Amino acid sequence: MTQEHPNAALIERFYLAFGRHDGDAMVACYHPNVEFSDDAFGDLTSNEATGMWRMFCENATDLRVEVSDVRADDRTGSARWDAWYTFAASGRPVHNVIQARFEFEDGLIRRHKDSFSFPRWAGQALGTPGKLLGRTPFLRKKVRQRAHKTLNEYLRSKA
Repeated sequence: MTQEHPNAALIERFYLAFGRHDGDAMVACYHPNVEFSDDAFGDLTSNEATGMWRMFCENATDLRVEVSDVRADDRTGSARWDAWYTFAASGRPVHNVIQARFEFEDGLIRRHKDSFSFPRWAGQALGTPGKLLGRTPFLRKKVRQRAHKTLNEYLRSKA
């Protein structure tokens, strides 16, 4: 029997915490200087990234998360994760399929990059406007602005 790499266990712990809506447990998997990026938020500082996960967990009502294809070695890792939830702004159901890439430092996640099909997500989350505009820079910019506004309001409320 092969033993799971500690960094693979770290990735699984991160997503199990997300599935429990436990933002603090997620943040405990991150390096203090973590760097995060995805298509919705762009590049986030460590404070923004940890705040984002806490915000998602606190606001989650019907969120379900599953992780699969977890792979890791001493330096890097990857996973696929699926999220099912209702997009609050539209009330529409979303099933987002995300590919995550990780870099590790000091036994923690130092860099985390999530990639997903923005047009597919936009079509689900926003309906017809998302389907029509999902491939445009205009919609990506608007979604990113809204995401940052929501995150900044959340961070201010916790200050």
